Amino acid sequence: MADQYVESGEDSKPTETPAIRWEEPPEGPVLVLLDQTRLPAEEVELVCTDASALVEAIRSLAVRGAPLLGIAGAYGVALAAARGFDVDEAAAVLAGARPTAVNLGVGVRRAAAAYRAELGKSGDQESAAGAALAAARRLHREDAAASAAMAERGLALLDELLPGGGHRILTHCNTGSLVSGGEGTAFAVALAAHRVGRLRRLWVDETRPLLQGARLTAYEAARSGMAYTLLTDNAAGSLFAAGEVDAVLIGADRIAADGSVANKVGSYPLAVLARYHHVPFIVVAPVTTVDPDTPDGASIEVEQRAGHEVTEIAAPQAPVAGAEAGGGIPVAPLGTQAYNPAFDVTPPELVTAIVTEEGVVSPVTAEALAEVCARSREVTNS
Repeated sequence: MADQYVESGEDSKPTETPAIRWEEPPEGPVLVLLDQTRLPAEEVELVCTDASALVEAIRSLAVRGAPLLGIAGAYGVALAAARGFDVDEAAAVLAGARPTAVNLGVGVRRAAAAYRAELGKSGDQESAAGAALAAARRLHREDAAASAAMAERGLALLDELLPGGGHRILTHCNTGSLVSGGEGTAFAVALAAHRVGRLRRLWVDETRPLLQGARLTAYEAARSGMAYTLLTDNAAGSLFAAGEVDAVLIGADRIAADGSVANKVGSYPLAVLARYHHVPFIVVAPVTTVDPDTPDGASIEVEQRAGHEVTEIAAPQAPVAGAEAGGGIPVAPLGTQAYNPAFDVTPPELVTAIVTEEGVVSPVTAEALAEVCARSREVTNS
């Protein structure tokens, strides 16, 4: 078995380059993003000077992950305001860039509301732009704090469900610092277990078709000194059958009011496998990912992505024989149609627990989820 064994000890940062940051050079404010499509081969940054550039970065998955999309959306509104663009227009295009990820709209609305409130009060465009930026920075800080709280609560839950440590955790897609203002969601829990010597193995699904697990989660695990092993998505069943999985930890892009969870496609089959093999299936996500206006899983709009992501293997780093930089190597006959949903939906009865910064919901019910969200609103308004 091709394993990556690493001694516990001092961690290096999962990435030395921030996933997102605001800068104000002499020529005007910009939003700087770590281009996640270029990882793990190289750390390249994208500089966005307007909302349209940020929208393209979001759609191309240069910036991705539910919490980070919320932060990016808020900064995008602030960027439009600071550079004198139409804020309402920028907010509309940003919010619609990825329909399943509810955090994106949350971030956009928060910054836009701060902008409009200040503009209505003072009538000063510069002050209103400052208010939007302050709202984005506040959301960034809140997400970092939420990440730390989720890691603590998630580790406590693991220790409760699996006393004795030695956790073997299977994760899907990427949920670390690359998707967060802090150290992530589900990955942050595994990282917390690693730091206290209770993580035996992190199983990393490659996560087809864009390999966010292989490219990004393995990258973060290696940089953090974690013991991890990469597997193809369709090998997960054999791993469960061999008794090698103690818990599944995933993130979420939207959680409906009834507790249905939309996450990267391939999550639902893991939930089914986990239920059959009596393994806890745990979702880790901030309260901002819960959408009370989406009543159930059937109401979640699932983003459908381009077929070439399935029929080609991306080759961003070229040169590769037969491929161009940013293009792909065909792996299916020309003209092949592809089914490529970005997400699938796991019903609440297959979810052991939802870990948020405000508390753990288990069993997962609409009432328990609403109570946690209400608690969050009380904290925000106090």
